[in-house]
Amino acid sequence: MAEPAAEWISPEEYLRRERLSVTKNEYFNGRIYPMEAGPSAMAGAKRAHVLITGNIGDALRSSLRDRPCETYESEMRVKVDESGHYTYPDVAVACEPQFEDVNEDTLLNPLVIVEVLSPSTEPYDRGTKFEVYEAVPSIQEILYVRQDRRMIERNKRIGPRQWLRESFTDGDVPLESLGFTLSVARIYERVRFDPNPPLR
Repeated sequence: MAEPAAEWISPEEYLRRERLSVTKNEYFNGRIYPMEAGPSAMAGAKRAHVLITGNIGDALRSSLRDRPCETYESEMRVKVDESGHYTYPDVAVACEPQFEDVNEDTLLNPLVIVEVLSPSTEPYDRGTKFEVYEAVPSIQEILYVRQDRRMIERNKRIGPRQWLRESFTDGDVPLESLGFTLSVARIYERVRFDPNPPLR
């Protein structure tokens, strides 16, 4: 997460500004945090990130089309009532979705969250952002998807602050809260990996 803007603002003012903004910003404890610092906030995501997000979104929508569930990619805000945090997951699924207001651009009850990891966002996604998601009682499963190699980490809620973690490199990833599986091959369809990735 980038450094916050200096001024304190109310949640209402954040939403007013965010709905006019050309870039995405998170909100926490009265501060606005740009999701990316500087001009890169307006730059397009890398090809692998876009493909993975789209593949997951397509697979989820196809599997859920006969159910009262909706899949959102990147642009849907999620609000955490407990902390007053507003954030943007890469993919979110909600069944019988509930929204903060009539604008229907801020989701209150996601069931499944997906984050596609990058070197710049992974520490935040796995740290502060995970703690934020943990405070949303409706969230039952969180997937972390690597874009530099085939690796999906599934976190399944087994208690208020307890999670079961599993990793997958092939086969199917179970999404028990939705009652179906995601194919690892489909998640990474058309994604090319660097044969000599940088050391991390």
